[in-house]
Amino acid sequence: MKKTEKGGLFGLLARQYLLFSLAMLAIAAAVFAAWNLYLDRLWRAADWYGLLADPALAKGRYETLHRYLGQGGAFAVYDEEGALLFADGAGFDRAVEPGALACVPVWGDGVQIDAYELDGGEGAARHLVVAHTHDGTGGEATRTAVLDGGLRVLLGDLGDGRTAYTPAEYAYLTGARFENALLARAAFTAADGSGRTLLLRESFLTDGQYQQILNRSGWVAALFLPLFLLTAGLFIRHLRRRIAQPLEALGAAVEAQAAGRDVRVGDCGGPREIRRIGESFDRFAALLAESEAERKRLDEGRQKLIADISHDIKTPVTVICGAADALCDGKVPAAERQRTLEMIRGKARDLARLTDAFHEYSKTQHPRFELHTRRVDVCEFLRAWLAERYDEIDLAGFSLEPAIPETPAFCMVDEWQLRRALDNLLSNAVRHNRLGTQLFVELEVGAGAVTVRVADNGAGIPPARRKTIFEPFVTGSDARTGAGSGLGLAITRRILEKHGGAIRLNDRPAPGRATEFVLTLPLAEG
Repeated sequence: MKKTEKGGLFGLLARQYLLFSLAMLAIAAAVFAAWNLYLDRLWRAADWYGLLADPALAKGRYETLHRYLGQGGAFAVYDEEGALLFADGAGFDRAVEPGALACVPVWGDGVQIDAYELDGGEGAARHLVVAHTHDGTGGEATRTAVLDGGLRVLLGDLGDGRTAYTPAEYAYLTGARFENALLARAAFTAADGSGRTLLLRESFLTDGQYQQILNRSGWVAALFLPLFLLTAGLFIRHLRRRIAQPLEALGAAVEAQAAGRDVRVGDCGGPREIRRIGESFDRFAALLAESEAERKRLDEGRQKLIADISHDIKTPVTVICGAADALCDGKVPAAERQRTLEMIRGKARDLARLTDAFHEYSKTQHPRFELHTRRVDVCEFLRAWLAERYDEIDLAGFSLEPAIPETPAFCMVDEWQLRRALDNLLSNAVRHNRLGTQLFVELEVGAGAVTVRVADNGAGIPPARRKTIFEPFVTGSDARTGAGSGLGLAITRRILEKHGGAIRLNDRPAPGRATEFVLTLPLAEG
């Protein structure tokens, strides 16, 4: 379940915060762009250049030119006598004197007319007219004229050579004909070759109109709130999927474990810290399952242990009780009494040996069981041990083939406990094999450890017993009628483990051998 480490909780929160901030900025930009687009569509400027370039103008298809007007644009077409031919927009005069149309600035010439009312004194009106001309390169020329109340030129001139203006000419010159609007004209030739004058009118927004447009566009700004809530909801849902769901999976697994069900979280997803908790939980659950299995195994072993102890004690006790009752009741003839007493003594000794074995096994299993070790040459130790046991081996009708090197091999051992472990192996070999069996005791020195092999070519151990041969109360045969308690190998394994070594039954002994135990002991330092 090991995966590439990625995505911690802090990194996830930091990324989500940055993404949310960017999303909010994007939403704000989109709302602002929509608001501007809406305002532009509400008051879109007229495209006079496009209108003048459209062939429909010369062909007289004026109604098709409405698309160029925008929101505040309007236009009218007059013939050479100033008669109105077509108007797209309200308020145009049906007839305009040609001189008045000629006063309107030409579109594209860069001329702007401003008019101001002056006080000439004694109630006399004066008009100041200023014409600004922009040449398109940043240059500007200004012409000024002062008109009296009758619109006669008193001072200056606007460059048109006029000395006086009619009211209609002055109205079209200054744009006063249409309130809050800018006028321009353009001349074009109709399809029949006659001249035409196009009067262009661009109205300006008043403060009231502008405020009305702002009020109408408020719904665009109101889009920000639902978009904000929608985005926040999506991010919350994403965070919940990345954080809350893995935590819920962990919580469900913990509750399942508390209810006694063996559950694994697996790859719960989410940030690195939550995944590590999931992996730790799975390891804990696996250890808990192993512990539970071990507990059940120990319970079964404890029950078996009690049954085996009961069996091993019950047989000699039953014989002793039966023989004693027979002696007490006078049911044993005088000639048989000595044999009966000998049987009672033999069974009592068996019971004493069994009790001693139980006592020794319980001592080795106690946490305070300690060894008293010293630096010993194991080669010399084995030779001395075999010399002590040679008579027993010979009297049992066994032969011995030792293979112990002359080179010393030093280990830290408790000699008494190690001799006891080897005695158990030898006693088992003598007890469970027939006369003529050959024993092998070998020692090899390896890298950091000494290996001792104790083998024989006897009857061997049944395959069904080989895996549990080191468990307490397990003997080499299926019947529990022999003299052995079944504790010797369990004690031997415990002694070797306390030495820092091990013992195992070789599944593939050397040719000519039926049973081979392999013991290892660590070499002493120095």
